[in-house]
Amino acid sequence: MTTPQDAISAARKDGRSALDEATGKQLLETFGVTVPQSIVTKDADSAAKDAGGLKFPVVVKVMSQDILHKSDAGGVKVGLQNADEVKDAIATMAALPAIKKATVDGYLVEEMAPAGQELVVGGLKDPQFGPLVMVGLGGIFVEVLKDVAFRICPIEEIDAREMLAELKGAALLKGARGQKPASEDAIVDVLMKVGGDNGLLMQLEDDIAEADINPLIVSETSAVAVDARFILTEQKSS
Repeated sequence: MTTPQDAISAARKDGRSALDEATGKQLLETFGVTVPQSIVTKDADSAAKDAGGLKFPVVVKVMSQDILHKSDAGGVKVGLQNADEVKDAIATMAALPAIKKATVDGYLVEEMAPAGQELVVGGLKDPQFGPLVMVGLGGIFVEVLKDVAFRICPIEEIDAREMLAELKGAALLKGARGQKPASEDAIVDVLMKVGGDNGLLMQLEDDIAEADINPLIVSETSAVAVDARFILTEQKSS
């Protein structure tokens, strides 16, 4: 299995400033964070054969460093029920203007995560304090209300639980308005794997400038990283 450092070195060698989504999820998996089962296929013709081992329904996402927002470009399709639908979705995507003009690395096909509460877990390397870890509720809570909590790494479990308690929307995690509760233990586990002493942000401090798991879908029993973005630090010239 490719090590995190190998993956980062390969991205730098290709002149990339960020990891592609598939590589980012492999990185998370290395640190014990659960990600959906997935494959990368190169085009529509290969899709039906490559996706045959996955459990449907699945989602398809375009992979391109030229496309910052996949959904805006038409590069995300969810709820696909069989291999033929995957093939058709990729063929349709490939013909869209924003995707047609981009350099496409392939298409990520992955099993859809169980329903749950959407959270955001991430981090950044601060010039003064070093690695910081962040958690927030997803959707409008992050985009509009900026409902997030930060801590300097490395964190301990008590820090992770305090971060969750600080969120304005914390009650939603406990199952407010008839929703099923989200597992606090599962969220804390991910926070520790990202921001703990042996977590991703500490172990890769020299290489990761920004990390963004958005969304992390949390059910009553588990947490699954559905999307992942890693921006690499700038290399100092020797």
